[in-house]
Amino acid sequence: MNNAKIEKIGLAVIGCGTMGKIRAGIATQYPGVEWLGLCDLNEELGRNLTADIKADFFTTDMTELLDRPEVNAVMILTDENNHTAPALLAIERGYKVFIEKPLATDVHESAKIVETIEKLKVDVCVGYTQRFRRRFLTIKERITNNQIGDVHSVITRALMNRMVPIATLSKTKKRDNLTPMVVSGTHSLDMSMWLMEGKKPVSVYAKSTDKVLSSLGTKDSTFGIFTMDDGTIFSMNISWALPTVWPGSVYGLEIAIVGTKGVIDVEDTHRDLVLATENPLPAGYTTKNFEPPMERHVDFLTSYPPGDIWNNQFWGPMKEETVSWFTRIMYNIDTPHASAMEGHRNLILTMAMDHSARTGKELALPVNLNEFI
Repeated sequence: MNNAKIEKIGLAVIGCGTMGKIRAGIATQYPGVEWLGLCDLNEELGRNLTADIKADFFTTDMTELLDRPEVNAVMILTDENNHTAPALLAIERGYKVFIEKPLATDVHESAKIVETIEKLKVDVCVGYTQRFRRRFLTIKERITNNQIGDVHSVITRALMNRMVPIATLSKTKKRDNLTPMVVSGTHSLDMSMWLMEGKKPVSVYAKSTDKVLSSLGTKDSTFGIFTMDDGTIFSMNISWALPTVWPGSVYGLEIAIVGTKGVIDVEDTHRDLVLATENPLPAGYTTKNFEPPMERHVDFLTSYPPGDIWNNQFWGPMKEETVSWFTRIMYNIDTPHASAMEGHRNLILTMAMDHSARTGKELALPVNLNEFI
């Protein structure tokens, strides 16, 4: 972590879509943010958000924004395929940087970002919001304190309705790497690797299927198993092809962490808080101009990973993560944020799963990045 602190935050937010709207809105409530500038290629979208949150500046040119004298911190919240150029511009200027996951969708671009960070010694965090939920922080602390002994088996299952792939892939024709693992499985993979901190994967074997979402150029489900350097096994399974009427707004997650002296079993499916109504419900995580094929009348409340709205204010782990990042860069306080190196590792591992599924072979790790060309 870069030890340099800043006395006040001049924040540049690049990307005014869903994540930009949430995080920029949170920034307006943090007293340390004394200047806020926005950038988006969609001028109407950006100017609407600028007016809504009373930002200080807007432009469609990210270089113009990053060259403003007020700027010393940058949040990169663009679509998944468009992180690299703004990330490198911000890092090269020596700013504190926060990048929404994944770090990039190309391993060579991701590696270049990490190389530039290490060369210039800039503090860069990657957005893995679920690390900021109370339950996972508690689990991390218990494992760190050796309460279940040495972890030897981890089982992770993630289920999602198909709103995320529809929303994500509708924005771009560059879809080769927009798979369930790279876009969404990366969250549960990051969580599992964080809980197994210190263990290194040495191989992965995976399988995928695409009976539903092949028309969008992606897979429905990917199941795989990692072997770690100490013999620990890690089963990582995700499906993001559940029907649009699935009551989970986005994510349902189950994790079992088995140690030599105990186990932690996590049911994070949100089925303990159910809304059923005769009125039609929103489609959950959706996208512009998309009309779901049927109405939803049941919802697992709190299943939208970033958080929820109360009184026109956003509450939940994304607020915790964003505020924690502001505190980190102002006061040099250690935080649970994923580092850029961890983000790069996560990208490689998710793409390694996809590569193994595509070739039908077990893949030795670490892998030569040219495998992914």
